[in-house]
Amino acid sequence: MLKRKIYDDLMRWKSSAHRKCLMLYGARQVGKTYIVREFGKREYQSFIELNFIESPDLKSVFDGSLSAETIYKRITASIDGARLIPGDTLVFLDEIQVCGNARTAIKFLSEDGRYDVISSGSLLGLTYAEDADTNVEEVESLPVGYEDFLTMYPLDFEEFLWAMGVSSSQISTLKDYFDTVTNPPEIVNRKYIELFREYIVVGGMPEAVASFADEKDYTKVNEIQRSILQTYRDDISKHAKGAEKTKVRACYDAIPRQLAKELKKFQYATVEKGKTSKKYGGSVQWLKDSAVVDACYNIGEPYLPLKANEKEEQFKLYINDSGLLCTMYGFETKKGILNNTLKGSAKGGIYENVIAGGLVRKGYSLHYYKPDDNHEIEFLIEKEGDVVPIEVKAGNNSTVSLNSFIERYDPHVAYKLIDGGVGSKGALQVLPHYMFMFI
Repeated sequence: MLKRKIYDDLMRWKSSAHRKCLMLYGARQVGKTYIVREFGKREYQSFIELNFIESPDLKSVFDGSLSAETIYKRITASIDGARLIPGDTLVFLDEIQVCGNARTAIKFLSEDGRYDVISSGSLLGLTYAEDADTNVEEVESLPVGYEDFLTMYPLDFEEFLWAMGVSSSQISTLKDYFDTVTNPPEIVNRKYIELFREYIVVGGMPEAVASFADEKDYTKVNEIQRSILQTYRDDISKHAKGAEKTKVRACYDAIPRQLAKELKKFQYATVEKGKTSKKYGGSVQWLKDSAVVDACYNIGEPYLPLKANEKEEQFKLYINDSGLLCTMYGFETKKGILNNTLKGSAKGGIYENVIAGGLVRKGYSLHYYKPDDNHEIEFLIEKEGDVVPIEVKAGNNSTVSLNSFIERYDPHVAYKLIDGGVGSKGALQVLPHYMFMFI
């Protein structure tokens, strides 16, 4: 079993005296079903799973009365061996998007409280009106106020290191270099730079990471990633409505081209020449809602709260997993990353993409700052009551934009991520890319 940080989040939810039913969000293939099954089997005397796609007949459990008493009685009548132990049973409602009554019933199961309930499903960020899948059922009444929420992502870099056999104590030692802004020994720095390059190529999809951890076979990883990408494209074909299907697909496939050109914002003209958000804006929103991309918004002024200063019409899109992005570019690009021979602007876009994903996994909202044609800061985050700039360099180039930002706005710290070692000058901290996991 891959060690996942979300397991600790599930344990905190379980131990909370005020827990409600839990809704687990996340893109397809990030491991939601697997982690809930492991959690249920390890932490409860009884685990009961209702998967409404694998077993559509179980939808009948939620026909008619939705009282908790009736639902639990139907569960024991429908699932052989189901045991309901008050205070020690987890009920898992998987693929809940195809059973509208089950989502409505969450309110009553939460009020009942005898058993813990987790629900999850695919593309839950989409509103029912946006989903063309006829199996997806509209909810008569959403259980507002009766759910806790967690979002699951692909593995972050630290989780990847665990999978590669790096211990928590080794990572803790590495963090000491970050905390003291001290350069680690060259042999240590080289090791983690190489591991970071592997992470860029393998990404964080659990199936790909597990395969690589066991066999160290990039060809097999590539096959898994191609299969996941096909699943995403199949989802677009199945769930996007009408003419939106081809437009969503075109927007998704345009992202690698835009990152390779280091465009300063998402440009609809790269999807189709001469077109604007009037035609493709809904398709971009579909991708955001489905969680297969991460959006990063330009900021008018770099002041708190960043959300209030967003320019909603100016944004970048990043693929939700760097391994999938590299697969979209092709196997030769992966070789270039691993061997550090890749040149050109595509390399910068790939490194931006992996840092964007890492920041999202740490709970940061993504923003960038481009005040004019000559300056740009790749990322701004809110940290310790301040706006913190992060500049990402695929190599170790100069930082005109970051130096200008520091001089004008005087942040308490500013980060420059490079393919190199640790250094500092005033508020500026220069870090190897892999240390972004400590920011």
